[in-house]
Amino acid sequence: GAGAGAGRALPPHCPRGPVLRTVEMHTGGEPLRIIPRLEAAERAAAGLSLLSLRREVASRHDHVRRALVHEPRGHAGMYGAVVVRGGAAAGGAHLGALFLHGAGYSAMCGHAVLALARFALDYGLVPQPAPPEAAVRLCCPCGTVTAFVPWDGERSANPVRFHSVPAFAAATDLAIDVPGHGKVVVDIGYGGTFYAFLSAEQLGLDVCSSKTRDLVSAASAVTEAVKEQFKLHHPESEDLAFLYGTILTDGKDAFSEEPTTNICVFADEQVDRSPTGSGVTARIALQYHKGLIQLNQTRTFRSSTTGSLFTGKAVKATKFGDYNAVIVEVSGEAFYTGTATFTVEEEDPLKYGFLFK
Repeated sequence: GAGAGAGRALPPHCPRGPVLRTVEMHTGGEPLRIIPRLEAAERAAAGLSLLSLRREVASRHDHVRRALVHEPRGHAGMYGAVVVRGGAAAGGAHLGALFLHGAGYSAMCGHAVLALARFALDYGLVPQPAPPEAAVRLCCPCGTVTAFVPWDGERSANPVRFHSVPAFAAATDLAIDVPGHGKVVVDIGYGGTFYAFLSAEQLGLDVCSSKTRDLVSAASAVTEAVKEQFKLHHPESEDLAFLYGTILTDGKDAFSEEPTTNICVFADEQVDRSPTGSGVTARIALQYHKGLIQLNQTRTFRSSTTGSLFTGKAVKATKFGDYNAVIVEVSGEAFYTGTATFTVEEEDPLKYGFLFK
């Protein structure tokens, strides 16, 4: 028979607080919670660059990030993107994006670009895309990137690839003193954001078999040490001159047909489930700089957490400020996992989420 609740719509019956609708995706296992419209950001976007909008949203609307990325709606590994249309997505881009993670806002995110490119096509943000592959221009805080997406006229498909902002080697063979680990040698690469790279072996670990917990604490110690011992410089904006994280590798930097495995630990000990698009970009730039790969040699990168794969190749040499740089093409697969409607009840003491370690 009919239950007591028959005929009633699912609760909540009176969402007086904000309602946030999202499209859920993942790229190589790394989640992406897309906010297609955030009115506060749209209002603020008029006349602001994306970097300025990032500062504005961080200072005035950070509760949205906390509500969607932190528990109970999110989790310690959650990642999000706010779609920005109009003003801030300037320079002929189809859309802009602000990237959200557990500790704040990133300047670049490859896994998100791969997912957002599919989303932009399926959501109708690209006027008259032409099969078999449509170009999607996406404005990121670090600059504009172009993604290329299989398109049959009805829906997007995989694999998606994108061309990065100019990527470069910021420092190579840098000796860093890491408390608890002694001296290690790192490379610092830029792929829209800066990462430190070193083999896990230097820390007495194995990227494939060591406990994730041990890899995370070692990588975090490296990040902190590099921040204290090395001053980063970005040719265009000091807003972008920050170390986003550390990527531990299997040490296989010379060109090979075999995949090379890495784990990226970014922001506040957050672990990327994917091989990390901006990390692949930076690592290719370093390998090219060291003469370990040539233009258009494709390498495969594996995530040590999920086993998912991205490919990367340097497609063009260029200059970026004083740096010799390359444009890197990253390719991977992004999938939809659903849609969500989140409500916030005003009387909920944890309405804007919480985070604990």
